[in-house]
Amino acid sequence: MKVIEKTQSWTSQIRHGALIVLAFFCFGGCTPVDRETSEVTSGPVPSEFTTASGINMVWLPSGTFMMGSDEGLEDEAPVHEVSLSAFAMDQFEVTQAEFERLMTANPSHFRSQDRPVEQIRWTDAAEYCNARSLEEGLEPCYDELTFACDFSKNGYRLPTEAEWEYACRAGGEDLYAFAGAKAKLDAHACYAGNSGKKTLPVGSKRPNNWGIHDMYGNVSEWCHDPYDPKYYSVSPVENPRGPAEGEKRTLRGGSWKSTPEYCRATFRMSDTSGISDACFAQDSYGFRCVRTLAAAPDPTAEESESSEEVTGSAE
Repeated sequence: MKVIEKTQSWTSQIRHGALIVLAFFCFGGCTPVDRETSEVTSGPVPSEFTTASGINMVWLPSGTFMMGSDEGLEDEAPVHEVSLSAFAMDQFEVTQAEFERLMTANPSHFRSQDRPVEQIRWTDAAEYCNARSLEEGLEPCYDELTFACDFSKNGYRLPTEAEWEYACRAGGEDLYAFAGAKAKLDAHACYAGNSGKKTLPVGSKRPNNWGIHDMYGNVSEWCHDPYDPKYYSVSPVENPRGPAEGEKRTLRGGSWKSTPEYCRATFRMSDTSGISDACFAQDSYGFRCVRTLAAAPDPTAEESESSEEVTGSAE
């Protein structure tokens, strides 16, 4: 009996030790883990940082993904491969407080300093990007007269459609980048089903897997690209930026008044940019900024010029 008891004790110890080793490999170390699916990822991963002007951003590594949808509206097709250089994106939509601080005005309908600024024209968003660049000693991307964007500058700008969708999908392939898809939209978005007919403070809903909030709903976000419903059929693979010109600019993400179908990662809409006075701003239009960065900023040191990536030319 003693031999049997001793053998059982050794067996128990071996099993206990195996569980500890297994737990170490599954949960330990510095391997990044996906927020929703707990899938282990490899290579450079998104990282959060704070800019010189105190705004939270998320650095996104370069990558390749399949953009668009063959199951949505006609202008979302065809699905096509896109490769992007690394860039940083605002973690939250630009707030009324941030916009008013630099632009000395707040055009918003739903007044609250922590809510996204809205009733914004595309040109208003571009002017804010320039002001924010100048405040941090960076080179403005937008021409003050024509609003052409020089992608070789190191300042802030509006995201391209490809950058926006890449950030929205957060490494996933589904039209809603979180487990449970449309069924979990309430947790991730301020939209028609839960908004109370107004915006919410930024960050009120859960972030996506890359830590970016409000990619679905709250306010529809202006992108850099002129709108062309057939652009995807001629889009280049590397860093697409939309057609050279167009009467309208693209918006993404849906808003507080959108149904779930209009909050999909691939849904596109457009409106006039506001260069003329004929454009009437909507209380569902806002934006966030991006900046081209080859590497994640070092939180222990000031960002150096060597960390910046400057590619492309004026458009």
